[in-house]
Amino acid sequence: MPILLKAADIIAKYSPELIKESNFLASDGLTPYLEVVLVGNNPASESYVAHKEKFCHKIGAKFKLTRLKEDVGEKEFIDCIKGMNENPEVTGCFVQLPVPNQLRHLNITQLINPTKDVDGFHLKTVTDIYQGNLTGILPCTPKGIITLLRENSINPAGKDIVIIGRSYIVGKPLALILEAMNGTVTICHSKTKDLAKHTKNADIIISAAGMPNLITKQHLRSQPDQVLIDVGMNKVNGKLVGDISFEDVHDHVKAITPVPGGVGPMTVYSLMQNLLTTTKNIIKQRKV
Repeated sequence: MPILLKAADIIAKYSPELIKESNFLASDGLTPYLEVVLVGNNPASESYVAHKEKFCHKIGAKFKLTRLKEDVGEKEFIDCIKGMNENPEVTGCFVQLPVPNQLRHLNITQLINPTKDVDGFHLKTVTDIYQGNLTGILPCTPKGIITLLRENSINPAGKDIVIIGRSYIVGKPLALILEAMNGTVTICHSKTKDLAKHTKNADIIISAAGMPNLITKQHLRSQPDQVLIDVGMNKVNGKLVGDISFEDVHDHVKAITPVPGGVGPMTVYSLMQNLLTTTKNIIKQRKV
């Protein structure tokens, strides 16, 4: 049987530390405070935001959800972001994506104050990662994946790693992070000619393609020594499934993340870690 790389045990182990740090920061003069802007009523976005609010309350952080109508104008939207950027009580903020068509021309990630960038998408954050600096804020899903690997004693150094998906949210920053950790990284995508050729040679396969059951046992080598990380969150017949066909591959791998219960919760956990970091940084700035 493979090792199941589940989030629950890690979150249970380290949540007390997050609570302790949140309380310490509050006693030091600033309670961690996350504000989220949600445009419209996308059910998936509603669910994601609810998980983040629940975790904020769990660690003693403040949370505010600012709702904007689906047809919100550009000026009102930008003014809303400006308000949370400038609010001295807010220590972390972001816009829950996606946004409606009338706002998609905006470079939303760059509108966020980099000091409060808990999502880790601002160019300042990306530049730090590009330069190999992994000590600051990291994008939440890549950060969660690194934590899953570390807590299960899976060291990327010297490993051949295939990432499927080249998004700005997961694939690209994750490749930079793993490269900085001395992994040998290959990025595959929709135009990759022979996906199985790459995945069979990989020690670690990370799929963030958003394609249900993309990876099957035909993509694996014969010996069960590979680690599979499934970032996919796909609805099939009302059921949440990943990019990896779990039933098909789980007897042929060394370790695998389940869907749900793997990368998803680690993303929210990483967001809370980032919120505590931005709060800490703001306190330091104010003391200078």
